[in-house]
Amino acid sequence: MSDYSISIRQFGVHAILVEWPPKVEESILDDILLFSKHLKQNCLDQSVWEIVPSYNSITLIHRKSPIAFSELRTDITKWYAEDFTSESRERFLWRLPVCYDLEFGIDLPEVAERLKMSIGEVIELHTASRYTVYGIGFLPGFMYLGGLPSKLEIPRRKEPRLKVQKGAVGLAGKQTGIYPQESPGGWNIIGNCSVAMFNPGNEDPCFVNVGDKVQFYAIEKAEYDLHKIEGEVGIYKLEKIKLDA
Repeated sequence: MSDYSISIRQFGVHAILVEWPPKVEESILDDILLFSKHLKQNCLDQSVWEIVPSYNSITLIHRKSPIAFSELRTDITKWYAEDFTSESRERFLWRLPVCYDLEFGIDLPEVAERLKMSIGEVIELHTASRYTVYGIGFLPGFMYLGGLPSKLEIPRRKEPRLKVQKGAVGLAGKQTGIYPQESPGGWNIIGNCSVAMFNPGNEDPCFVNVGDKVQFYAIEKAEYDLHKIEGEVGIYKLEKIKLDA
């Protein structure tokens, strides 16, 4: 049984929302992921239920029919009271390459100036941290990464861009992230990741899962170009390290 209080409410005709305390904390995320695994393995039929974990919630979506909310709320309360906290879960650290060349880091000089740091210091701090994947959304494969050093916290741009390049690495508030495809966006762009974050042709289109860790490392433009070619022909190998749960 977990120590957290949860709330359960209907989220449309086909969905139910289970919410934890409104805090961004890794211990809460761990509880959410363990309960998600418990639901998948022991409680809900995955052929008809989609289970979507995020920062401080799980959304349960029935793919075929409207839900019986009162009955399901009772079941979820019972399931959450069960002992599921000892269940292990597999997590990985993904090391992702980023080119911070000013061709890609179009906001990097401004970010450095506003944060009263050199460009090199911004890059060094950005690559030194391990970030936690708290959610995937906005765009398919867009990771919301928590754990940004406080010295790198910077507000979103006042005027969002209509077009942000695929692979752009940005900062916004307490988060960093990668744009998995070209789209509008208001984050401060400091580089570009040479790895495709989402490929609909793959069996698992997004290789990263909520609860995984990400660490960036800096590469030069020539290595970035090589990675892009390797990715196109399918021979690029991701750096993946298994973490203890």
